[in-house]
Amino acid sequence: MMMDHTTYENLAKAWDYVEEHAADRQSNELKELRITAQEAGMPQSAAMQAALLAVLVRLTNARSVIAVGTGSLVETLELVRGLDGEGQLTAVDSSAEGIALIRKSFDRIQDETDTTLRAVNATAGTFLPRLNANVYDLIVVAGDASNYASSFEQASRLLRPRGAIVFTDMLALEHDDANGGVVNPADRSPKATAMRELLETVESDEGFDTALTSTGTGLLVAVKR
Repeated sequence: MMMDHTTYENLAKAWDYVEEHAADRQSNELKELRITAQEAGMPQSAAMQAALLAVLVRLTNARSVIAVGTGSLVETLELVRGLDGEGQLTAVDSSAEGIALIRKSFDRIQDETDTTLRAVNATAGTFLPRLNANVYDLIVVAGDASNYASSFEQASRLLRPRGAIVFTDMLALEHDDANGGVVNPADRSPKATAMRELLETVESDEGFDTALTSTGTGLLVAVKR
């Protein structure tokens, strides 16, 4: 489909509308946590993306979820919300500050949920290989570029059949040195380069069915066959 300037303007307005709508629907607690995380130097992803992740938990009937890169505090707590008071969330982050924030935030809602939290201060490449195989329903990856390839290397082993791995910021627009991200061939920043390579790797893997969407700053969903 050919797009003219007006079409692009309308798409930009549509993105703004959807994001504002999703942000308005978030609880006051989540809004406060977003501010807390941002003040701690941890920029948060789009509200629309966080809301979709909560729905994906329910769509997959997930009971065991891994969140890699818990500096994305709002998204991680939306994953907890999607678990509807059941199951377990395993949060993995190389940042001690990120893990401390998720533990503190989870403590605030602990009386409202029976979901258990396992929060680990480690890199994905170090911790994920230690986990049991074929017991996880959903893996969500965010943050540093190094998280992505390490997580996908373990995805086929960790996920149950029809389990899914979701990669956020696939267009590489959230990091400080972004220069147009994946859509700009001239952007050779580490994150943009890593996301281009990851997209090719995931889409060429015959063990997964995939879809790349423009939600937030790009969301890649891969479902294990």
